[in-house]
Amino acid sequence: MELSAIARDRGHVRVLQHSIVAGLGTDRRLRGRAAGARRRAGALLAQTLAVLALAAAPASASTLVIEGAGEGHGVGMSQDGALGYAQHGWTDTAILAHYYSGTALGQAPAGHQVKVLVGAKVEKVPLERYVRGVVSAEMPSSWPAAALEAQAIASRTYALTAEAGGSRFDVYSDTRSQMYRGVAAETASTNAAVAATAGQVVTYAGQPAITYYFASSGGMTEDVQNSFLGSTPEPWLLGVADAYETTASDWTRSISFASATARLRNLVKGSLRGVEVLTRGASPRIVNAEVLGTRGATPVSGPELAARLGLGSTWAYFSVKSGTHLTREPDRSGRGPFTPFAPESPPLPAPAPTPGVQGGSSAPATAASNGVSSSATAGAEAR
Repeated sequence: MELSAIARDRGHVRVLQHSIVAGLGTDRRLRGRAAGARRRAGALLAQTLAVLALAAAPASASTLVIEGAGEGHGVGMSQDGALGYAQHGWTDTAILAHYYSGTALGQAPAGHQVKVLVGAKVEKVPLERYVRGVVSAEMPSSWPAAALEAQAIASRTYALTAEAGGSRFDVYSDTRSQMYRGVAAETASTNAAVAATAGQVVTYAGQPAITYYFASSGGMTEDVQNSFLGSTPEPWLLGVADAYETTASDWTRSISFASATARLRNLVKGSLRGVEVLTRGASPRIVNAEVLGTRGATPVSGPELAARLGLGSTWAYFSVKSGTHLTREPDRSGRGPFTPFAPESPPLPAPAPTPGVQGGSSAPATAASNGVSSSATAGAEAR
């Protein structure tokens, strides 16, 4: 082969070598770019998973924070409020007239006996003896006479109007009606309150009027139909302002989502997200709400919601806490937070005793058959 041809071939080889090297470099760059893309994709995936993990955290790690007020169903007389009014000089008559709108005092039928379910046995107890066994079981005997007397009249009226067991018995001996402990509960001060009000009952339109009562109002009582859902509105069981509760009755509870889900059970669709209030009563007590889940919302009444979550009252506002972040839950009621108790409020003048019934009429009411003393039921609230 001629030298010129050899040189030409060597040149072709060098060109080919350069091409191969260039191709290898390009391939390395492509591989480097691909590796970089893979690294960036991996980092992005890790970040996405971290965000998703944080977003999913509330379903298991969040806390339901509940702020509320009062203890009990909120209908009728607040026992703690009655104490406050008595300490401010109100009489038993004035206290009862405040809590039971438009009522007067009348007399119970002579010789009336109360049928009390004690354990599995029904006992017939004369009305006054029964009331002596109730007052100190429901209210501390050290409280002012006016508060004890208001309690005696309310307890007497409740016993006269209750039909917890239909024709078999009138009242339970526990908080399903009102606490009754018999002779063992009697004290000198409570017996004196019963004697001072002997035979007196609360009446509306000349008839004994059911006298629900409870532990603490939080600053306002509630219309009966908003706490005992399905009951008939009654003109003497209306929500009224309650200025003289003796201690601040607001409270806060925190419940983990895991615990709240277990308590709400079949009301949660998917994973729990929170609680949305739909309507509130005359006071801020919840009438209707929805339990929010990732798969939809489930309606629930205020009393059932309070019972499921173990709350002392349906006066409640909900928030969700994730880490240190607190978010107020939706509230379609249009009722913002309410100041439950204002001890600095100036004293109210004690009203004059109600001289008589001011119009209206109503047939005698009866007690709810499912009891009276829990936050979701009617009547007496044991302290």
